[in-house]
Amino acid sequence: MKVRAYTMDCLTNCRLSLGAIIVSRRATLAVSMALACMASVAAQAADTPPLKLELNKLETYDKGCRVYLVVGNASDTVYQAMKLDLVLFQPDGIIGRRVAVDLAPLKAAKTSVKLFDLEGLACEKVASVLINDVIECKADSGPVGDCLTRMTLSSVAGAPLTK
Repeated sequence: MKVRAYTMDCLTNCRLSLGAIIVSRRATLAVSMALACMASVAAQAADTPPLKLELNKLETYDKGCRVYLVVGNASDTVYQAMKLDLVLFQPDGIIGRRVAVDLAPLKAAKTSVKLFDLEGLACEKVASVLINDVIECKADSGPVGDCLTRMTLSSVAGAPLTK
């Protein structure tokens, strides 16, 4: 008896599914269009211009070392917060200092020069600068999760900038 009930259900479902093929094709078309739209948005996100950070200059001043960063934001995104965890290595490879800097605000489609002072640290003691992490990255629209991966780094100062 269970076999017959199952067979009847199967036949009923088959008849119903034949009538639903037209609806199914329309739904498939709608889903395909939605997926194409999502792929386009993902491609645009992948093509979003990166944040370019350049360690431009290490300058000695009376209390220590002044660091100049050139930040290029080629995107249409305005960043309200861009806090970085930086680790400065000495020439012998030992960590000399760890510091948090806030580069915000970063205007859309704009290059800016940001500077910060490292009191008590001589510039010749800075052999390299590591962006250890992004502490906070927030745009007008809310938190941004991939800021570190979007950054391209360079240096024209004596010390490399890495991530």
